[in-house]
Amino acid sequence: MTQRVDLATMMDRLAIDELVTGYAVAVDDADWHAYRALFTGDGRADYRSSGGIEGSAAEVADWLAETMSIFPVRQHLIVNRRLHIQDLGGYPGDGAELQADYVNPMRMESGDDFLSGGRYTFHVLRTDEGWRLNHVLITEKWRRGTGALADSR
Repeated sequence: MTQRVDLATMMDRLAIDELVTGYAVAVDDADWHAYRALFTGDGRADYRSSGGIEGSAAEVADWLAETMSIFPVRQHLIVNRRLHIQDLGGYPGDGAELQADYVNPMRMESGDDFLSGGRYTFHVLRTDEGWRLNHVLITEKWRRGTGALADSR
C-alpha cells in the first residue's frame, strides 16, 4: 500500500467512526431528523432482538421516537469497534462492516433504571454525501432494570 492509500483508509475509518457516534448521539438526543440523515435512501434497521421492529430508517425513527419517549435520560455507549473496509486489491472500496458492542443505560420517567447491552452490526456505504448507514442490526444480549422492564431477558 502507498502512503496515499493508507491516508485514504485512515480518513475512511475516521468518517465511519463519526457516523456511528452520530447514530448514538441522534438516538440519545431524540434527533430523529439527524437519525434519518445518517442512512442511505434505502437504509434499514432491525431492532427485533430487543423487542422492536425492522424497517426503513424513517419507519424505525418514528418507532424510536415513540418508544424512547418513556426514557428521558439515555446514553448509548458504543465500544470495541471492529471495522472491515471492503478491500479492492489493496485499495479501500465503497462498503464496510463495523461490529461494535454497546451498553445502554437509561432512566424511565418513573425514575426506574434500565440497562441493556449487546452488539451492533453496521453495514455502511460510501455515497456522494459521505459514508452512510445502509443496514443496522441490533443484537441485544442482556438487559436489567427496575420496575416494569426488570430482567425481561
